[in-house]
This record gives sequence, C-alpha cells and structure tokens, in this order.
Amino acid sequence: MSGIVEGRVVIVTGAARGIGRGHALEFARQGAKVVVNDLGAEVDGTGSSGAAAEVVAEIEAMGGQAIVNGEDVSDFDGAERMVKAAIEHFGTLDVLVNNAGILRDRMLVNMTADEWDAVIRVHLRGTFAPLRHAAAYWRAKAKAGERVDARIINTTSSSGIYGNPGQGNYGAAKAGIAGLTVIAARELERYGVTVNAIAPAALTRMTENLMPKGAKGADPDDIAPLVVWLAGAEARGITGRVFNVRGGMISVAEGWHAGPGVDKGERWDPAELGSVIPALVEKAAPNALTNGRIPGRED
Repeated sequence: MSGIVEGRVVIVTGAARGIGRGHALEFARQGAKVVVNDLGAEVDGTGSSGAAAEVVAEIEAMGGQAIVNGEDVSDFDGAERMVKAAIEHFGTLDVLVNNAGILRDRMLVNMTADEWDAVIRVHLRGTFAPLRHAAAYWRAKAKAGERVDARIINTTSSSGIYGNPGQGNYGAAKAGIAGLTVIAARELERYGVTVNAIAPAALTRMTENLMPKGAKGADPDDIAPLVVWLAGAEARGITGRVFNVRGGMISVAEGWHAGPGVDKGERWDPAELGSVIPALVEKAAPNALTNGRIPGRED
C-alpha cells in the first residue's frame, strides 16, 4: 500500500470504533503501519470487547500492517508500554493520535466527583501520558543527532473550546487538551515534532444522544483525511493549531487572545471599575456559540 504517510508508524488511541476506527483505517490506506489501541470499553468507560482486533483484521485484509494494543492510556506506565510496543514491533514511532475518550454527561449541580474524575482522567491524563512518553522518545533521538519528523494530533471538542451545557467535565478536559496542544507545540518544535489538535463533529456512539431525534450527523470517517494529512510531510510547518472539522468543512479555531483593555498605570480602586469593566465588555467580541461562530458575524 502507498500514500501520503507511507511507511510511517502511527499509534491511534481509542481506535476500535467511531472516529478512531476511521483514523486507523485511513492511515492504513495511506501506507502507515498502525498500532490500534483500545480498551474496547463502552461510552462511559466500563466493560471491554475485541473490537480493536476487528480493526486490525480489516487493515490486514487490505494488505496493511497493524497490531492490537489494549493498554489504558490514562495509566502512565501503560502509556509507556504502548509507545514501546510500537517501537519494538515496527522499529520506530512517527505519529501519535490521541483520540480515546469517554462520556459521563451531567449538569454541574448533579455531577458526582467520580463522574468528574473519570472523564478528566481518560481525556486529559489519557492525552498527557502517551504524549509525554512519545515526546521523550523523539527528544532522545534528536539529541542523539537523528533526524526527527514526528507528529502529535490531539482531540479536543467544541464543548471545550466553545462550551456546551451539561458537559462540564468533558468540556474542561477538552479545553485542557487544547491548551496542552499549544504548549507542547512550543516545547517540542525544537526536536522536530509538530503538535496540533482537531475538534471533530460526527455522529458516533458518544454523540448520538446529543443529536435531535431523527437528525443526520456527519460521518465519523470524514474526520480522518485531515488527521492523516497533519501526520504527513506537507504538514511539517503546521503546529500549535486547533482545527474544527465536520464532513467536508474544515476551519481554524482561533484561541484566546487579548481584546479591549485599559491600563491605569497604578492599582485600581474596586469602586472605579463599575465604569471600566462594562465598557471593555461592550467593546469585546461576544463568546462564540457552540458551533464556533461569533454572534452577529457571518464569516
């Protein structure tokens, strides 16, 4: 098989179903060797299955190379074992796609500490741990004088970068992933590693309950082309970015930046701010809607 990532070794976490499965299959179609990581758990993180092996079988049937990995990406040592498995089996690691996640949606007034911790652990820690071990591997190669041209693609969400009621735990984790992406990009650029993130929208097990009854969602397989491109040679100069992607639509998510401001030059008296803060907010752009668009703007 040949394609834009031919010969590259890729780890895709949460790759047994949905968006992750689409990633794994498209990477294989484009010539990559794929580590299909998944616990095979349900949407809430419980249970297990052999779905990852089915994805590997599909890849092998199309003439590609892939292995199953069942490590828990939120386990620090497990994430290290996953990275080592890729290197030991295929000889190296070129791309890490952090996709694994769970949902335990609840309004804040009803959310339990366990529901909060579980989602933060799988999404945020489950992105950090593989990223940390992959980054250490590439840093060591760079310091040894070897050429590194590596990629990390994380998965954030509109719930995290724009906000969605009922998903405080998930949104907080996904906002953290977006922030981690920007920071990691700045830290790892010197070693030949780019770090980007996607905020995908598609109809999957995780989103079907969020859709209006009867609504048609975008195909989860439509997310993969952008991810695979970001893993290839042409994306070498793109780093620290977050991309919205749904079906055939791709846009750049523009992050927090300083808007209207005022500097008194000395400490404020709280009583003075009643005429200052409302004026600044009035000049500032409103927060984006859940779809990422700023109210009143057509672009």
